[in-house]
Amino acid sequence: MTQALPNPAWRTDLGAGLCVAALLLPEAVAYAGLAHLPVAHALAAVLIGLALYGVFGGSRFAVVAPTSSTAMLALAAALSLGGAMAEVGGAAYLQAVMALVLLSGVMLMVLGMARLGQLSSFISRPVLKGFAFALAVSIVIRQLPDVLGVELPAGASGDPLHVLVYVLAHVPLWHVPSMALAGMAALLVLGLRRWPQVPASMVAMVVAMLLVRGLDLQQSGVHVVGQVLAPRFAFGVPDMPPAAWLRAGELAFGLVMLVFAESWGSMRTMALRHGDTLNPDRELMVLGACNMVSALFQGMPVGAGFSATSANAAAGAVSRKAGLIALLALVLVVLLALPSLQYLPRPVLAVAVISALWHALSPQPMRVVWRLNRDRSLLIAAVLAVFFLGVLDGMLAAIGLSMLGAMQRFSQPVVHELGELDSSRNYVDLHAQHGALGKPGLLIVRPEEPLFFGSAERAMAVILQQIALRPEVHTVVLSLEESADLDSTAVECLQELRHVLGLSGKQLLLARAKTTVRELLARHDPEGLGASARMFWSVADAVGSAARPSAP
Repeated sequence: MTQALPNPAWRTDLGAGLCVAALLLPEAVAYAGLAHLPVAHALAAVLIGLALYGVFGGSRFAVVAPTSSTAMLALAAALSLGGAMAEVGGAAYLQAVMALVLLSGVMLMVLGMARLGQLSSFISRPVLKGFAFALAVSIVIRQLPDVLGVELPAGASGDPLHVLVYVLAHVPLWHVPSMALAGMAALLVLGLRRWPQVPASMVAMVVAMLLVRGLDLQQSGVHVVGQVLAPRFAFGVPDMPPAAWLRAGELAFGLVMLVFAESWGSMRTMALRHGDTLNPDRELMVLGACNMVSALFQGMPVGAGFSATSANAAAGAVSRKAGLIALLALVLVVLLALPSLQYLPRPVLAVAVISALWHALSPQPMRVVWRLNRDRSLLIAAVLAVFFLGVLDGMLAAIGLSMLGAMQRFSQPVVHELGELDSSRNYVDLHAQHGALGKPGLLIVRPEEPLFFGSAERAMAVILQQIALRPEVHTVVLSLEESADLDSTAVECLQELRHVLGLSGKQLLLARAKTTVRELLARHDPEGLGASARMFWSVADAVGSAARPSAP
C-alpha cells in the first residue's frame, strides 16, 4: 500500500517556520539589547506574540514579535518617565517598560473595538518612511561600538551623533579581532542573501559561536553576550505610583501609533501582494491582546515587523501555521540550546541587527517620494526629528507632522467651477476640460474635499469670493458629491451661505447630496436646505430648476 505524501502546504509552512525561527532568535537577543532588557523578556514576547497571533490573527504572513523600532521607542519612553525609572536595567525601569507595553496593548484593543482600524492612515507614508530610515540609521550607529570592539566610557551619551563622534575620534581603540569577526559574519550574511530560505544571520551566529569556543576568542578581548536565562513567564501587573501611570499613558500613545502603523504597513503590503483581505479592526485587537499578555508575563512590546514578515513570505509560507511552527522550534531552542547563546560574540550580534534593518536603510522609498515632488518637507522633517529630537520625541513629532499636513490639506479646500460638457448633462471642471461651458446667471461649484469642520468655512469663503466677482449670478448650485456626510459645522456653514445669498436675492441649490446628507438636512432644516425644492440628485437637474430666479 502506497503511503500518502505530506501535504505540500505543510512542507512549505514547515520550511518557512524554521526559517522564521532562525531569524527571530538573533533578533530577540539583539532587540533586548536595544531596549536594555535581559534576553528572557524578548524571548517571552516572541513566544507570546507567535502563539496569540498564530491563533487569532488574520494575516497568513505576519510574524508578531519584538521589533527594533518598538524596542527603541520603549527604551526612550521609559527613560522619559524620569526619577528611578531612568536607571536603565533597574527594577523600576523594567516596571516602566512593562507598564508602557500593557497600556499600549489596552489602547490598541480599545481602538479596535471602536472600529478605528484606519487610524494608522493619519501617519502619512512619507513621514513614516523618513522616520523608519532615520531610526534604522540611528540603530546602526549604536551598533558601531560592538562592531569595532570599542567600549564607550561610563556615563557616555547613547545619542547616535555622540556615539559616531566618539568612535571616529578613537580609532586606536578599534579592536582588530572583533572587527575581523564582524567582517566574517557580514560577508557570510551577504553571501547567503541569494537564498532567502537560508537563515543567514543564524548561520553566521552559529559559526561565530563555534569560533569563539574553538579559538578561545574571549581571551583575545572579543566580548560575548554572556549567560542567557530562559523566560519565566511570571504573571504580574507593573507596580508604579499613580502619577507614573498617568505619564506612562501619555507616552504609550506614541508606541501605539508606531506598533499599528508599522504592523499594518507590513500586513497590508503582503496582503496586497498576494491578493488577501484583512480587517484592520481585528488586527488592532489582536495586536493589543499580544502586547497586553506580553506585558503581564514580563515581555517586551511586539508588532509585525517588516523583516520577519517579509522573510516568512519569501520562505514560502502559505498559512499562519508557519508562525506556529516557528513557535514550536523556538520552544525547543529555549528548552535545549539556550545556554549556548552565552558564547555569541557581540560584534556578530551587531551585524545581525544591521542585517535585520537592511531594508529600512534603503533610500529607494524616499527617492520615490522625492521624484513625485510631493511631501518633500514632511520627509525631511521626519528624518531630522529623529536625529535631533531622539526616537520618542521624533515619533511624536512625526505624528504631529502628519496631523499638520492633513489639517493644512483640508483647511485649504479646492473649489472648482463646473460647466456642461457639450450639452451632455455631464458637468466637469470648467477650466480644465475643453468644451465645458458655464450657464448664464449660475455659479456651479464643487468642493474637491469633504465638507467638515476643518474645511467648510474656507470652502464657503471661496464661494462667496467668486459670487462677489459675478454680480449677474442669481443661483449657486453646490455639488456635494465629495461629502458622504456632514458634521454640525458644515451644516451651519451651508445655512450661513444660504442666508448671505438670500440677503442679495440669490438662491442656493444642493446637487448630488448623498442619502445621509439629505436625511440630515430634511430632519434639521426642513424649510431651508432640507426642502425638496433645494436638493437634487444631479447637477443637471439643479441647473434645470434654476432657469429663472426664485425666492431665497
